[in-house]
Amino acid sequence: MFCYQCEQTASGTGCTKVGVCGKNPDIAALQDTLIFGLKGIAAYAHHARKLGARDEQVDAFMHDALFFTLTNVNFSLDRHLEMVLKCGEINLRVMELLDNAIITRYGSPAPAQVATGSKIGHGILITGHDFLDLEELLKQTEGTGINIYTHGEMLPAHAYPELNKYPHLVGNWGTAWQNQRKEFAEFPGAIVVTTNCVMPPTDNSPYKDRIYTLSVTGVEGGQHIEGRDFSAVIAQAKALPALPEKAGDYTLTTGFHHNVILSLADKIVDAVKAGKIRRFFVIGGCDGAKPGRNYYTELAQKVPKDCVILTVACGKYRFNHLDFGDIDGIPRLLDLGQCNNSFSAIQVAIALAQVFKCGVNDLPLSIVLSWYEQKAVAILLTLLHLGIQDMRLGPTPPAFLTPNVLGVLSEKFGLKLITTPDEDLKAIFGK
Repeated sequence: MFCYQCEQTASGTGCTKVGVCGKNPDIAALQDTLIFGLKGIAAYAHHARKLGARDEQVDAFMHDALFFTLTNVNFSLDRHLEMVLKCGEINLRVMELLDNAIITRYGSPAPAQVATGSKIGHGILITGHDFLDLEELLKQTEGTGINIYTHGEMLPAHAYPELNKYPHLVGNWGTAWQNQRKEFAEFPGAIVVTTNCVMPPTDNSPYKDRIYTLSVTGVEGGQHIEGRDFSAVIAQAKALPALPEKAGDYTLTTGFHHNVILSLADKIVDAVKAGKIRRFFVIGGCDGAKPGRNYYTELAQKVPKDCVILTVACGKYRFNHLDFGDIDGIPRLLDLGQCNNSFSAIQVAIALAQVFKCGVNDLPLSIVLSWYEQKAVAILLTLLHLGIQDMRLGPTPPAFLTPNVLGVLSEKFGLKLITTPDEDLKAIFGK
C-alpha cells in the first residue's frame, strides 16, 4: 500500500505496510479502487451534463463515496467491498444517462463504413470522446473546403446521423491514443484534442505548433481553445499543406449500438439454435502502449469462425482492421463504439438472456477485458455489480489491488487474469 493523506503518515513520507490510522493494505486498495471508479463516473457525468443530462443519485453517490475514503471513516473490508460494487451500479446508471443524452441529440447510431485514406483538400484531425466539440467543428468548417478526420475514440461519431450528415466528415485517420505521436506527425493538418487520452508532444514533435486542446485537456506548448471557437484552428488548417487523394489500406465498420444488434435478435437467436453461432466474445476495453497487448489481437484472430466478437473502446484498434467475415449475414466483429458504449454490451447480454430464458452467466458468452486507466476500472466494477462471472482481465493485474482483494474477487466472481490466447480459449471451450 501507499498512503500519505494525513499529517501522521509514517516517517512523514507515506504508509507502505499498514496505516498509522489502522488502515490495512486491503482497505487501502479498495479505497484506491473506489477513487479510480469515481473518476470514470465523473468522466461520463461530465459529458452527460454538457448534453443537458444529470442525475441527482449519481451526484449524491460521488459525495458519499469520496467522504467514505477519508482518513478514520470506515475500517470494514465488507463495507468497502459493498461501496466498490455500489460504484459499479452508479456507473451503469451514468452510462445509460449518457447513452440516452447522445441519442437524443444525435439520433440512434447505425452501422457505418468509415474510410481510412484521405481526400484532396485541407484537413483537421479531431480526437477524444466529445461529440459536442466535433459537432461545433463541423458547423464552423461547413463550406470552407476543409475536411474533418476522426481519430481514436472519435471513430464512432460516423455512426450517428446528426454527425454523419456532414459531407466533410470524410474518414478516420490513425488508430488508438497511444499511437498519437507517430500518427499526428504524419497528419499534415491541424489537430484538435477534445478529452482525455492525449499524449504530450515531445520537444521535437513536428506537430507541436498545430495541436489545440479544449475544456479540461491541455498540453505544454499547445494552444487552448475557449468557448469552442475554432477560428484559429480553421485559419491554420487553411495555411497548412493540403492532403492528397489517397485510398486507405482498409475500411473500418462501427456503429453496432445495442439497438442495432437487438434489431437482429431473431436472426441471431435462429443462428444460435441452428448451431451456426457457438459463442459470443466481448473483447475490448482501454488500450495502452505496454508490450504484450498483442494478446488481444491474437485472441480475436484465434476465436473460432462460428463465434461472434463484440468490441468496444480503444482496445478495438488491436484488431478492427482485420476481416472477420460474417455468419449468415451477421458480421463476426461488432464494434459497439466508445468506452461508454460498454452499456450496449450489457444491454445485449441482458436481452439475450431474456430471449433464451436464462441468466447472463448461463449464456455462451465470454468477456475478456483490456484495462489501462480509470474508466476501465469503473466499467469492470459495473460488470461485477451485475454479478458477471468468469471474466478475464489483462494484460497485467491492476497494481492497486492487493493479492487479498484480487483473491476475494476471484473467489466471489471467478475473475481471472489472462494467460495466453491458446490456453484461455482451451479453458473457455472446456477442451
